[in-house]
Amino acid sequence: MRCLIVDDSPGFLAAARRLLEREGVTVAGVARGGAEALRSVDELRPDVVLVDIDLGGESGLDLVGRLALTEAGGSSDIIVISTHEEEDYRDVIAEGPAVGFLPKAILSARAIHGLLGTTG
Repeated sequence: MRCLIVDDSPGFLAAARRLLEREGVTVAGVARGGAEALRSVDELRPDVVLVDIDLGGESGLDLVGRLALTEAGGSSDIIVISTHEEEDYRDVIAEGPAVGFLPKAILSARAIHGLLGTTG
């Protein structure tokens, strides 16, 4: 599985990359904002895109919608990640193109595979 991580925190990006790579996920790239994420998805064609809800001054949920409209993003599974509670965003996520939500605290290859219904 190849993934792209989109988050505005350099510390989280580094920690998530180390964790996922240690667990056998290929982190094809990271992006800190919407424009970078759109370019990276087009260039890297990841299987999965992990998008933080809060990207500083940008909405990760808006980015999820934009990604889903692109050819490359439309062929990737998009998962929303956050430190916020899922209940706060459940309806918005369910109505959008993301396959689901993972709290950052439980982010792992196993959790991603579980959400996608795949084996890793």
